[in-house]
Amino acid sequence: MGVVYDKVLEFKNKFPGTISWRIKKHADVVESYINPDEKILYAFCGQKNDCWYDVFTSCVVVLTDKRLLIGQKRVVWGSFYSQITPDLYNDMKIYKGLFFGKITIDSVKEVVTLSNLSKSSLDEIETNISEFMMYAKQKYNERQI
Repeated sequence: MGVVYDKVLEFKNKFPGTISWRIKKHADVVESYINPDEKILYAFCGQKNDCWYDVFTSCVVVLTDKRLLIGQKRVVWGSFYSQITPDLYNDMKIYKGLFFGKITIDSVKEVVTLSNLSKSSLDEIETNISEFMMYAKQKYNERQI
């Protein structure tokens, strides 16, 4: 099994309330795009959509030491892959509902919404993403000067 799948499975076991399907297939998509010099810091799964009732768009999100990667394997053939680098990251919004929560990540080019996340997992996800992005943006801004 891959490193990404192991990290996502660890997340899924820690927060079983998160709705996701086919995480092994989604993890394989992301793992194929990770460069050899990248180190995986954090991984989780959820639904890449804005609707709480749409539970068929599962994805895997991986935070490496260079970027944030999002992968989805389609049911029949093909896959979706997107990435957010620290220089394109703007901000993040968190919504906590009665049972589930969602995170909206705003970047320069797109807005990514990850929904049907376990309410108790939101703090951990937010901490990991925001700490990395603040650190990486500082490094990026120092290089630009």
